[in-house]
Amino acid sequence: MKSFFIGDIEIKLPIVQGGMGIGVSLAGLAAAVANEGGVGVISCAGSGLIHQKVPGDFLGNSIWGLQEELRVAREKTKGIIGVNIMVALSNFADMVRTCIAEKVDIIFAGAGLPLDMPSYLQPDSTTKLVPIISSARAAQLICNKWKGHYNYLPDAIVVEGPKAGGHLGFKSEELESPDFALEKIVPEVLKVAESYKDEKKIPVIAGGGIYTGKDIRKFLEMGVAAVQMSSIFVTTEECDASDDFKNTYINAKKEDMRIIHSPVGMLGRAIDSKFVQDVESGLKVPKVCPHHCIKTCDYINAPYCISQALLQAAHGDLRRGFAFAGANAYLAEKISTVKEVFDKLKAEFAAA
Repeated sequence: MKSFFIGDIEIKLPIVQGGMGIGVSLAGLAAAVANEGGVGVISCAGSGLIHQKVPGDFLGNSIWGLQEELRVAREKTKGIIGVNIMVALSNFADMVRTCIAEKVDIIFAGAGLPLDMPSYLQPDSTTKLVPIISSARAAQLICNKWKGHYNYLPDAIVVEGPKAGGHLGFKSEELESPDFALEKIVPEVLKVAESYKDEKKIPVIAGGGIYTGKDIRKFLEMGVAAVQMSSIFVTTEECDASDDFKNTYINAKKEDMRIIHSPVGMLGRAIDSKFVQDVESGLKVPKVCPHHCIKTCDYINAPYCISQALLQAAHGDLRRGFAFAGANAYLAEKISTVKEVFDKLKAEFAAA
């Protein structure tokens, strides 16, 4: 596995750890991945719930919480640290501004199209901007908007296929269609990136269901610069979620990988549980929305608060929450260290 560049940042191994919220990929996991030569990514979703400096001040706590995670990560590593920001967050602008002011290496922005993200850059900004998309059309749209409005092109593009965990940028009928498989989308996105080669080198990073060194080799041979991997890092000692959360992956079977309808208004992939079944059966009732943390959330009719459900699950309370997971998360067998995961991936890559 060779190094690659995002702008002037060299990443020693072509592995980007996906951002997982809420409370799953924070400073601990991100720093461990960065120390192995990959890109460690902190999810800022729910940072104002995890860190509460001033009770009741969700927006202020979100900024302070992200700053705290970055501080801890920097104490643990000198490697490359990114932040994943959902475009759907009501405080998306605050999170982007905070990352740029803190000189975060890379912002990864998904769950919506970050059409105005370059507008937050300052003359002395060093942060790289990387949109997460699920189609060549979305990649082209972002490139056109950024180029036309800000004379800026993405520093890289992450393309996520329908086997990803969490919120998905696909309709239900597209999830199993070969026309929308990651293997089909990747060459289309590579063509978009290639069309700008005279202006800027835009590396493409493939993600969604990638779990082994063999998977990594397959996509690198297709022409991507790197892969994004998430689920495989959940079952590590350094992952910031509880052991009970990690064990839901280890105990899961293939048939437990479920598609759910999120209050955010998107489909999501999660591990089946009593909580998920109770929501489907109508046994959960709408709750008062305490934070208005997601712009697209139907909080009036939603049977649960997704932020609270994800955070409670990460803390180990699977009665009141559930675990998002990629399609291959059921392959998890035990809790390992991040170093052991990297060693295993390198060996599988070499064997492939």
